Amino acid sequence: MERDPLFREVQRFRQPWVWVLLGGITLLMLVLGPIAWGGLAIVVVIAGLVYSIRLQTEVRVDGIYFKMWPLHRSFRQISWSEIERCESRQYGPLREFGGWGIRWAPGKIAYNVRGNRGVWIERTNGRAVLIGSQHAEEFVRAIDEAAR
Repeated sequence: MERDPLFREVQRFRQPWVWVLLGGITLLMLVLGPIAWGGLAIVVVIAGLVYSIRLQTEVRVDGIYFKMWPLHRSFRQISWSEIERCESRQYGPLREFGGWGIRWAPGKIAYNVRGNRGVWIERTNGRAVLIGSQHAEEFVRAIDEAAR
């Protein structure tokens, strides 16, 4: 099938430290009582949002597609003509971007949900994009294959 992507990855926030942090906040709210139901509801909503977030990445014949659902309803596309070069690389999410999620820094943007590996894409407009991946080398091989 020509419609099938050459590479597809779905990542979610499932790191234990995220859940320990949210659980710790909830526990503190309960122990330090009286229970602030509004605050507890906010923690539950945040936990639900974090649990639902997923980074979907695809390499198709016409470009790289990605979305961070539910923040993006549709895929963002980087077409082959917009890419100057790309490479698999290790990065420091906290040091380089200030954390995980959709993170902006001067001249670059990162989409990541876990780990410290990704694909660095330098675009012809001078802005770089980093897309986090648990399979960065496979991601780059699919890009090389599709961009030929």
